[in-house]
Amino acid sequence: MLNYNIRGENIEVTPAIREHVEKKISKLERYFNETPDANVHVNLKVYPDKNTKTEVTIPMPNLVLRAEERNTDMYAAIDLIVDKLERQIRKHKTRVNRKMREKGSPKEFFAAQEDLGNVAPNGVAEPEVDELEDDTEVVRTKNFNLKPMDSEEAILQMNMLGHTFFIFTDAETNATNIVYKRRDGKYGLIETH
Repeated sequence: MLNYNIRGENIEVTPAIREHVEKKISKLERYFNETPDANVHVNLKVYPDKNTKTEVTIPMPNLVLRAEERNTDMYAAIDLIVDKLERQIRKHKTRVNRKMREKGSPKEFFAAQEDLGNVAPNGVAEPEVDELEDDTEVVRTKNFNLKPMDSEEAILQMNMLGHTFFIFTDAETNATNIVYKRRDGKYGLIETH
């Protein structure tokens, strides 16, 4: 079951807006074996120049779906976000299927399919850079579980979140590692021991 948390900034979330958001985002359910049990966080913002920004985040155990869209028409922005989220789901599903074919293990393949279909609201939270007022004061702390994965999956998660780094537990070594995007557009890996 998808639970919607829709917030408006400089805009009232009317029943019509709520209905449009829920109708469009519920189309994502067709990508799962059963309806995901997840929280859908939607932030709607209207700027003084009448432009709008719509953000949607859906944290799940093996995937964090996140998209952002700016548009003069909020309804159009919502439609475009659903398209972005669908692309993320398809990309993730293709990658999982390819990985399972390479391993050739039917047991793992079925577990991966089950993971795509059975999601829970206590998913992995997205890592986020602390917002600092000065150089020494921590004004925000975020906690999240480190899911075991390889560096390729960590890079995929990082890109889907739109971040420049991602912390993860290496599935082979069980060490905490960090992948990051370099200024030249390539990726780096920091391994801990």
